[in-house]
Amino acid sequence: MAAYAYRIVNVFTQPRAPLSGNPLCVFERAQTLDASRMQALALQFNLSETTFILPSDRASARVRIFTPAYEMRFAGHPTLGTAHVCRALGLGGDRLTLEMTAGIIPVRATGDRWTLQSNNPTWREVPEPRLTLAAMLGLEEADVGEQPLWVNAGTEQLIVPLRSEAAVRRVRVRADLLEQFRSTDGHSMVYVFAPCGAGLLSRFFFPKGSAVLEDPATGSATANLGGWCLATGQTLPCEFEIAQGEFTGRPSSLRLRVDAERQVLVSGDVIELGRGTVNL
Repeated sequence: MAAYAYRIVNVFTQPRAPLSGNPLCVFERAQTLDASRMQALALQFNLSETTFILPSDRASARVRIFTPAYEMRFAGHPTLGTAHVCRALGLGGDRLTLEMTAGIIPVRATGDRWTLQSNNPTWREVPEPRLTLAAMLGLEEADVGEQPLWVNAGTEQLIVPLRSEAAVRRVRVRADLLEQFRSTDGHSMVYVFAPCGAGLLSRFFFPKGSAVLEDPATGSATANLGGWCLATGQTLPCEFEIAQGEFTGRPSSLRLRVDAERQVLVSGDVIELGRGTVNL
């Protein structure tokens, strides 16, 4: 029997609120775990993602990311949370790189605020009619803004601008219609956003069985929002403070910056909550 050390961190936390943000489990050294054990551990912890740190000859560390149901090529809050643990383990300092299935992701820190640079995003049009898109969100067609797109800055997701903060708050995703919207790798995920005060209000939805769940803070979708800004010709540089998680009881703060060189940068604070071991 072997003991596997893990840490629990919260990512995209709000100031002085350690129980805000999106929780993550990070296994410190996973060299002797195969993919089936990693998947089983992700289901055991049942968080939105669990990560596993492995050695890399190309980066500071190699990272595998699992939801309770499948492995992911890239995800934002696991990237920032795992980087925080890698620094604590001495695998890098305030600047490090993480090797993921989606590629090498540069990450840097100022204190406990971490910033990742995503892959260069790609995008494609949404073939379904806007009326179908609105129905999937439980909204009227007039609530949907201009140029919904599929965007991929590491994980392809459906990015939908809405015309008002009120529309974001009214979203009630229909599971039977969400499954009609599938990414190139077969997953159904939708991110909605609208202006809210000086920043943006966002929500992210994904299926689990026959239910639709909502994520408290989604870094990959924030990176994809950066891709949407590029695709729609927004003036650069652009920067947004994004509120997410209000409807899950886990309020979160995310920052997106798309710089003049068209680099997409996603930032958020990380807090370590606790540590433990699993005996297998």
